[in-house]
Amino acid sequence: MGLPHSRARWGAELVSVRRSTVIEAPIEAVWEILRDFNGHDRWHPAVRRSHLDGNKRTDQISAIRNFELTEGENLREQLLSMSDKDHSFRYAIVESDIPLQNYIAEVSLKRVTDGNCTFWSWTSKFDTPRGREQELAQLVAEGVYEAGFEAVRSRLTTTRTLSRHSFSSSAPSTQSQSGTALSGMAIGINRHGGPEEMHAIEVTAAPPGPGEVRLRQTAIGVNYIDVYCRSGYFDLLKPPGVPGMEAVGIVESVGEGVRHLSPGQRVGYACPPVGAYASVRTMSAALVVPLPDDIDDVTAAAALLKGMAAEFLLHRVHQVKKEDVVLVYAPAGGVGRILCQWANSLGAKVIGATSNEEKARVARAEGAHHVILPGNRSLEEQVMEITKGHGADVIFDAVGKDSFDHSVAALATCGHLVSFGQASGDIGARDISSLASKSVTISRPNFGHYTDTPEKVAAITKRLFDAIRRHVITIEVGQQYPLSRAADAHRALEARETTGSSVLIPDDYKKGQK
Repeated sequence: MGLPHSRARWGAELVSVRRSTVIEAPIEAVWEILRDFNGHDRWHPAVRRSHLDGNKRTDQISAIRNFELTEGENLREQLLSMSDKDHSFRYAIVESDIPLQNYIAEVSLKRVTDGNCTFWSWTSKFDTPRGREQELAQLVAEGVYEAGFEAVRSRLTTTRTLSRHSFSSSAPSTQSQSGTALSGMAIGINRHGGPEEMHAIEVTAAPPGPGEVRLRQTAIGVNYIDVYCRSGYFDLLKPPGVPGMEAVGIVESVGEGVRHLSPGQRVGYACPPVGAYASVRTMSAALVVPLPDDIDDVTAAAALLKGMAAEFLLHRVHQVKKEDVVLVYAPAGGVGRILCQWANSLGAKVIGATSNEEKARVARAEGAHHVILPGNRSLEEQVMEITKGHGADVIFDAVGKDSFDHSVAALATCGHLVSFGQASGDIGARDISSLASKSVTISRPNFGHYTDTPEKVAAITKRLFDAIRRHVITIEVGQQYPLSRAADAHRALEARETTGSSVLIPDDYKKGQK
């Protein structure tokens, strides 16, 4: 530990502060927390709230964070440099209610190989009014640096403890289990919020109990329901926890009473409870299904949840028939592509609604006969023109708030609006009497209600695998990310920058494939 010292400068005192510590956690886990320049309000006890000025990214050089301390003071700090290679960044105070002038600080991490720990150094130099150098040096050293050390240490310790006990297995006891736990990594959240809340954590998968299976996962599907769980819109994930509903892997072992699975078998699942964003997992075997040999892991991980959803949307929620007019929002996305292909094969007239010409080209290639783009005319006007005033017999709408009224207006008489997602937000309260003018039917299907028994899952996946095998549908994997970059996958999905499906590959499995 360094001690502050000072010297006279321009009528003020120049102070240097240096503090350091060792965190018992891998450098990647510590850096994941610290590199978010605007994320200190989520872990530092002295920071009440923070936001970025302008449209800068949180890791963009010259970004300015504007934050309020718990005691009420306001500060603005600018990011000067950042290096993922060196695990370090520098920043400066631009404005401050606390008299710290010409303040420049550096955060630096070093790997400690013995015990897989992290050495963390936090240093700064700044000017203070004469006579206040000791007071302000102590404030920075203890109130900022040392308090930050303890907050991050506590956060990582809590996360590791919870990951080992809360996420390892649904089995109530390990006394009846044999074997040892498997170590791995996962993506956890400690509170609901944006992608920045997602962090790499250590997890263990306990030996499977009765009716359970333990998996080494090889590919994990990314879906919008994961965004809803992470943000708290759906209550399927109560922090701390691990998101994810869909994955593929290899059976490592099975518990007593499991007859349809065996060690070494390739399997997949798309079902609650959440927890799929992990390299190893122990879970109920009831809804885990064997995979056909002719469907690879990445395709299966991209296909299961989206393909199962498309199957029940087209065959159970609304049985699409020949000559139906089907409108699909986001036809270039994961579910949208499958809906277009499958509805086309059923003889429907498919209309896609998307945001730009690039995605329109994708939609046409996937079976959309017409594509609607934003323009001078509304969606409903374009639908009525295409259908010569008939409207859409069924609309599959995953957008929500921004599209709901347009969807209702675009329906045919006795048309069916299937609202299966809310990417733009909750549709809010509605007066259903307005729907009587067209005798409109509205459905809000829940994935879990169509996939909550082995019998339902078996029937849906049988039809899905058959459709893939006969090339009725093809699964497009548009993006692959290491599991450790799950936050980036969420950012791209929410920004509507993706096409097809996104898949996460566990980092340890990816390394093993090189």
